[in-house]
Amino acid sequence: MLPSSSRQPRARTRRRHALPAALAVVAASGLLAACGSGASSASSGGGSSGTSAATSGSGSSASASASTKKVPLVIYAAEGYDVSEGKAFQKATGIPTTVDDNSTGPLTVKIEAEGKNPHWDLFWVDGATVFAGLDQQHLLLKGWEPSAISDYNAVGKSLIPTDKSYIPTGVTMAAALVYNTKLVKNPPTAWSQLTEPQWKGAVGMNDPAVSGPTYPYVAGIMQQLGGVSQGEAFFEKLKANGLHVYQTNTNTLQALETGTIKVATVQSSAGIGAALSNKELRVEYLKYETVLPSVLGISAYVSKQAQAEAEQFVQFVLSSAGQKVMQSGDPTGDSLFFPLINGEKPLPAVGTPLAQIPTQSLNPYLWGGRENKINTWFTDNILQ
Repeated sequence: MLPSSSRQPRARTRRRHALPAALAVVAASGLLAACGSGASSASSGGGSSGTSAATSGSGSSASASASTKKVPLVIYAAEGYDVSEGKAFQKATGIPTTVDDNSTGPLTVKIEAEGKNPHWDLFWVDGATVFAGLDQQHLLLKGWEPSAISDYNAVGKSLIPTDKSYIPTGVTMAAALVYNTKLVKNPPTAWSQLTEPQWKGAVGMNDPAVSGPTYPYVAGIMQQLGGVSQGEAFFEKLKANGLHVYQTNTNTLQALETGTIKVATVQSSAGIGAALSNKELRVEYLKYETVLPSVLGISAYVSKQAQAEAEQFVQFVLSSAGQKVMQSGDPTGDSLFFPLINGEKPLPAVGTPLAQIPTQSLNPYLWGGRENKINTWFTDNILQ
């Protein structure tokens, strides 16, 4: 089974990654055995097809009723480590696993277009707002959670939705402040300072309509300033002060490295990764940083057998073995996250402990519903 890789994040070359053929269960299978395994017919689009929505609390019954036959598991994902995780899971379980690696936006459009006839079993991207939207469309399995939830830290538990429709797997910050030490000796210590004359023409950020992790940053600024209108006023001041807006982290960080801008607001993992290769860059966390979770959700319309395999994948991701794969699959990018499971530590390059960062969380059901309107406002008023 071959994973599909069609996105182009962080200016990476488009490529396909080959997964090994299904293998016998290895040592990790002992951990996974309790999760069950399942089977169903793959849909014409490569995923499992279901005829009705799974009901709340159906995870255990799916595992119990699943046959021992293994069928393809299809994962729509936009994480730098997703293909590596798919390979590891397939090797550990023998379950053929396909990863459709693309950007969050195109994948979400596909999911909404497929509706009740999904070609996917799992969805894995950064940001809970998109999952809140899918949940409101009744496209996500509700009422199931992995056993590892009991080991989550306080931040992790705070991110779990009440209807248990998706699972956070790690967090980054949206957005960290990254600056060029060659040009900046005293970096800003508050978001409000970015509108001051000394930073005129020196600040850069991503376009929230293009860069998935940027919308939570924009929403987070609006939340801490007291509302949408207050946040709009802040970004209008930034624009008046010469704000540079680029499409993605790659473009913004390139502008930082070349001196076109002096400070940038980007996802923390991207900033840390850039600082690993360019020692002139530094990462700072301002009050408040918006917590950006990587999130897994299971389709509500897969068969019982495919649901059981999807649950097994989630359990694997949250196991020690799965967490190690998350941290090795993209060591200068998405792997630079903060784990949510007690006892799991971030990569050394992440540096500042999560507990020492002043953070805030968004209500994804509130801010998810505002995303299209806010992004349109940003395009019309800040980019123009």
